[in-house]
Amino acid sequence: MPLFTRFNPSTDATTEAPSAETPSPDTGDGATETAAVTEATGAADTVVEEAPTETTPDEATPAGNPVADAEKTPASEAEETPVTETPGGDALAEEAPPQPAPPAAQPDEPDEPTSATKATEPDQPTSTTKPTEPDWRTRRPTAARNLRWAATALSALLVLVALQMPNTTGNLRISEFFRLPAEAIVAAVVLLAMPRRPRVITAACIGAFLGALTVLNLMDMGFVEYLGRHFNIVLDWQLLADAQSYITDTVGTAGSIAATLAVIVLALLLPAGTALAAVRLSNLLARNNALATRATLIAGTVWITCMSLGVTIGGVPIASDHTAGVVKVHVRRASDTFRDEAAFEKFAKDDPFANTPGDQLVPDLRGKDVIFTFIESYGRSAIEDPMMAPGVGKTLADQTQALTDAGFAAKSGWLTSATYGGSSWLGHSTFLSGLWINSQQRYNTLVNSDRLTLTEAFRRTGDWRTVGVMPGVQKRWPEEKFYGLEKNYESRDLGYKGPKFSWSTMPDQYTLEAFQRLEHGRKQDKPLMSEIILTSSHQPWAPLPETVPQDQIGDGSVFDSVQKAGKDPKDVLYDGVKAKQEYAKSIQYSVTSLIDWLTRYGTDDTVLVFLGDHQPMSRVSGTNASRDVPVSVVAKDPKILDRIADWNWTDGLRPADDGPVWKMSAFRDKFLTAYGSTPHP
Repeated sequence: MPLFTRFNPSTDATTEAPSAETPSPDTGDGATETAAVTEATGAADTVVEEAPTETTPDEATPAGNPVADAEKTPASEAEETPVTETPGGDALAEEAPPQPAPPAAQPDEPDEPTSATKATEPDQPTSTTKPTEPDWRTRRPTAARNLRWAATALSALLVLVALQMPNTTGNLRISEFFRLPAEAIVAAVVLLAMPRRPRVITAACIGAFLGALTVLNLMDMGFVEYLGRHFNIVLDWQLLADAQSYITDTVGTAGSIAATLAVIVLALLLPAGTALAAVRLSNLLARNNALATRATLIAGTVWITCMSLGVTIGGVPIASDHTAGVVKVHVRRASDTFRDEAAFEKFAKDDPFANTPGDQLVPDLRGKDVIFTFIESYGRSAIEDPMMAPGVGKTLADQTQALTDAGFAAKSGWLTSATYGGSSWLGHSTFLSGLWINSQQRYNTLVNSDRLTLTEAFRRTGDWRTVGVMPGVQKRWPEEKFYGLEKNYESRDLGYKGPKFSWSTMPDQYTLEAFQRLEHGRKQDKPLMSEIILTSSHQPWAPLPETVPQDQIGDGSVFDSVQKAGKDPKDVLYDGVKAKQEYAKSIQYSVTSLIDWLTRYGTDDTVLVFLGDHQPMSRVSGTNASRDVPVSVVAKDPKILDRIADWNWTDGLRPADDGPVWKMSAFRDKFLTAYGSTPHP
């Protein structure tokens, strides 16, 4: 009878161990020989399919039979022969005819299977194998399936929101998210054509990019809301520190820390979340390749059709390429920024008064105390908005009358500020330098140049002492040298011991009284040229200071009770109606404080120029509000106002609605020219 033996494929050896049922040719004791062969071969994967129940030695070991050859091999050599087990164990043995029962184990041997027996019994667990327990998905298949569907739905929603997120709060409406994004269709086409590893990497990169772009869109919303312009990815990162300081002053240190952590977490988690969502969706596409391909083709056809026909929902086009448009805008904005830097630096050098000798600068103001005063956020909306105009208008009328009673006169007009809602230093520098400073980059270029400013013009003459009073400056301010200020009084220099009023470090009434005590009220060898920044009208307009009796101002401690009785910033800033009401009150307070100071301490030689630095935020000034701010020139000497008669400004502190409007950058040259300065380019 033939023997069927499975050979080890992992070795070139041609010998095999004899079958456990085949007797040795040298002896008739089959059980003894079988045990010997089994012990020699160990765990070798050799299976004998068929053996005769009774064989003669000649039949069992024909010439060249590998079983006989294996029998002649020493047991030690057989044990060293490498053997590879074949999956399935006894598969062939199960198909063989019934075999005689294996010999009984020796009485002194333990009741365990031999190594060869273990190798041919895969269905019996070994002593080191533990039964595998089913996980929760096996135990709760319905919950697992629902969770998978929920995760997929959330991933799709997150990616859709990232693709369609607008960059202004005005466009934040539900119809924006029902559009068909072209970017999603293109991404699906690309991902479907990729092998697994490149597909996963590409999907993760796309998702992370969408998350980062969403963060930029959210920052755009904030900048448009507060500053009236979009976020500049090249220039505006340094403004985030100022934003944190503003939040600290508005809601306190704890609130500022919480807001900062929330922003950091959002900036990190949003790109990570969109990356994971994109990978999950790409895997879904790959698992349903045929269906996804058809759906992508249909979506592309629908997009082209809707784009061609101009189909809209609620006035919003269904066919969208919003994300590509946002990327294009940011790239163009960054490119324009780099080009503007070189162009502006060259333009700033073109100064008609750059080489004018000091004795030819503002000769018609010799002997006058000239004061340039900026009122924070004093914009056109305060005068013309129906909700705010009545109160502010009455204050301007009353203060105009107070000036008249004190022997002063005023003329007023409009200037268009280079900034909006914040970044006051851009308005200040535009007004004083005669250049349009509408970005931090331009500001940095300006203060590192030798451009002549109004304040520097007075210092250059040698006939004025030039000082600054800036209660909003709480750190070292190196720009004072650029502006030609011999002395600058920061918040810590003014001796204030009272409470802060949100962002404003001190009330305007105290600031002006400190200026009077430290500079204006002292006997001077020269007239004063002063630049004063009044901050009480800075947002969030709560709590607001109130006017206190002049003899009670002291070190400012009197304002403690006023501050404690004031409104909470959070209750005002985020309520449009309350914000307008409190903002109007702050303007009334600042204008009143300034005119009260002037009528009390002004002289025949006092010349006051005061203006707003920019409009308040859009929640107060309104959507698409102008950037115009009022400006006034006040003096007792009629010759001062006669010099600007051709400006056609309005008499009094309220400019006419149809009065002339100049760019703020035009004021420097007009002022220098009006008061006798001679150009020397």
